[in-house]
Amino acid sequence: MKSLLIITRRPPAHLAAREALDLALAAAAFGVPVGLLFMDDGVLQLRKGQDATLLGQKSLTANLGALEMYGVEDVMVCRHSLAERGLDMAQCALAADCVDNAQIATLFDHYNEVVSL
Repeated sequence: MKSLLIITRRPPAHLAAREALDLALAAAAFGVPVGLLFMDDGVLQLRKGQDATLLGQKSLTANLGALEMYGVEDVMVCRHSLAERGLDMAQCALAADCVDNAQIATLFDHYNEVVSL
């Protein structure tokens, strides 16, 4: 079976952030092994205590919480992207593996398909 790595790079208010999570959940619902990597401004999606109602949007928190329920176990966050934005794993609302650039490079060999949003 083909596997899918989804790289989410957009901040929480961007439509692509929700699309990346929806894609991960949909693929996992059909039994596709899914990895989800938060990079660049995508790491901001993980920040605790966000209130999307101020922007007139639904919170991504429910979608993030559903990842485990749908079987998305490979959830990763770019260490460099966190550091650039002054964040650390303690500020993240979701348990994720913190990966460095070398580890990210090996992910492309591990998954059959890669989608970046």
